[in-house]
Amino acid sequence: MENVVIIGTGCAGWTAAIYTGRANLSPLVLSGTQLGGQLTTTTEVENFPGFPEGVMGPELMNRMQKQAEKFGARVEYKKVNELSKNDDGTFSLATDDGVIQSKTVIIATGAAPRYLGLENEMSLVGHGVTSCATCDGAFYRDVPVAVVGGGDSACEEATFLTRFASKVYLIHRRDELRASKIMAGRALAHEKIEPIWDSGVVEYLTDDEGEVRAVTLKNLKSEKTSELEVKCVFVAIGHVPNSQFVGDLVDLDENGYIVQSAHGTGTKTPGLYAAGDVADHVYRQAITASGQGCAAAIEAERYLADLED
Repeated sequence: MENVVIIGTGCAGWTAAIYTGRANLSPLVLSGTQLGGQLTTTTEVENFPGFPEGVMGPELMNRMQKQAEKFGARVEYKKVNELSKNDDGTFSLATDDGVIQSKTVIIATGAAPRYLGLENEMSLVGHGVTSCATCDGAFYRDVPVAVVGGGDSACEEATFLTRFASKVYLIHRRDELRASKIMAGRALAHEKIEPIWDSGVVEYLTDDEGEVRAVTLKNLKSEKTSELEVKCVFVAIGHVPNSQFVGDLVDLDENGYIVQSAHGTGTKTPGLYAAGDVADHVYRQAITASGQGCAAAIEAERYLADLED
């Protein structure tokens, strides 16, 4: 029987592992299908405290893992297919290699950004394709960029990018934005933002170094195609939280994010906690995920202490 099992190895998972490890709980960390989470698909991270010169995403995750293992965390490269609660209040985690029993569980499985599904898209993530303006916007100073989407997130990303880019093209499949009036108005009123209506990106075009140089657009009404020169495409069409395996042990919001308790990272099931992007659809930053991982670890530790008492 484990004291705590942490599902996920992004910033939330590793931070929870560091804290529960230092509390002598010998946490078991299950990596899932992507060791290190979303940051392993990024290049330089400039906004994580303690790295004034920046740090590569995979390196940051590797450092977090080493720190967690230093304090006794154990890592197994397994994916949880189903999570259930036993009659005695403990948990069963079904994996391809068997069932793991634990007194507490911290879900830190993150959320996967929705992309367009184009042929070479995933190989270009970090090379002119991204889903996070806050993370990568500063790398594209004084060059044209594009944002794909029509909701609040797309408008917010486009507005943020005006701080850096020379031009921001806002590409949307319809002839009006889905965003709230205030967000849409702010974006469309900005002199650097140019909307491209009724259009979608159908191809990424690259230079000799494999970086995005332009996109092929298709007008969905006329079906005509055109080429738009941009150095980066920010895809802002939503995220998919990795919460499908949890079942009815938690409440989910309309977009599939785990609903946390009003005053912490707990869920409706005692002993079950959620941290990071699987529950956070507002900030979605490495540092906020780490903060929630810390909080979940402290709450799990206190829960275990109460059980002993």
